[in-house]
Amino acid sequence: MEKLIALVGPTGVGKTAVGIALAERLNGELISADAVAVYKRLDIGSAKPTKEEQARVRFHLIDVVEPDQDFTVADFERLAEEAIADIRSRGKLPILLGGTGLYVRAVTAELSIPAVPPQPAFREARWAEVEAHGAPWLHAQLATVDPPSAAKIQPGDGKRIIRALEVFEVTGQPMSSFHTPEGIRGVLRPGVQLIGLDRAREELYQRIDQRVDQMMAAGFLQEVQNLLGSGITHDVKSLGSLGYRHLVQFQCEGVPLEDAIALIKRDTRRYAKRQLSWFRNDPAVHWLIIHEGESAQDIAERLEIGISV
Repeated sequence: MEKLIALVGPTGVGKTAVGIALAERLNGELISADAVAVYKRLDIGSAKPTKEEQARVRFHLIDVVEPDQDFTVADFERLAEEAIADIRSRGKLPILLGGTGLYVRAVTAELSIPAVPPQPAFREARWAEVEAHGAPWLHAQLATVDPPSAAKIQPGDGKRIIRALEVFEVTGQPMSSFHTPEGIRGVLRPGVQLIGLDRAREELYQRIDQRVDQMMAAGFLQEVQNLLGSGITHDVKSLGSLGYRHLVQFQCEGVPLEDAIALIKRDTRRYAKRQLSWFRNDPAVHWLIIHEGESAQDIAERLEIGISV
């Protein structure tokens, strides 16, 4: 049976360093399952692996599309499956690495994801309706064609409402009909081993705050300014990502930089908590708690003991 290792967990826990060490021990290559790292030029804020790290182990699915291009879960699934086949064809072990829950499940479980590309004209018309009537009005329209999806989507979440309506428009089927009986998590595929990394909560939050400071020192603000200066508009999906949207608010809306940085730290901690909730609710994930001061090599050694390849 062909194996696929998936290393998951909250942002800031140390997945990249551990993934590199594990890939080196197991003759593996890494497939990034990060919804921001797929975008070119979004480097610092997405905590992409450095050139030095990429020289140690090959990474797949980073720098895939331009910042103003759409990228869907179905796109990720297709490209990840191609990467897995390529890695295996060269006698290596594919290791999925990331914290975007739906990306991970798209590759590790049997899901029915509608491969519906973005429909620009449809989206423009729906956003015009949001402007005219408000997102709750459009949410009511969704409730008439897809009550299960409407029940899961907040009335003010225009993006998700429009996406659900878009799927219905193109396929003639409600988005909820594509979910498996087990729900959005699906059924784990044979040969998949899901491993979750976690740390003591206080240590995790300290690491997150320190990483934000390191990102700012490394030129995160300049990265955002360069993106905006290159013609990328502030309202593209990629710049709505964690950290980027906060610095866009500083650059375009007058939010004080000190406040923007504090909000990045707060919202990143909240995001880490949501990631933990997502993965903790998945019984297929086997957890490993990282001890303070433990090296990536030591962690990889512990993981290797429990992995049969």
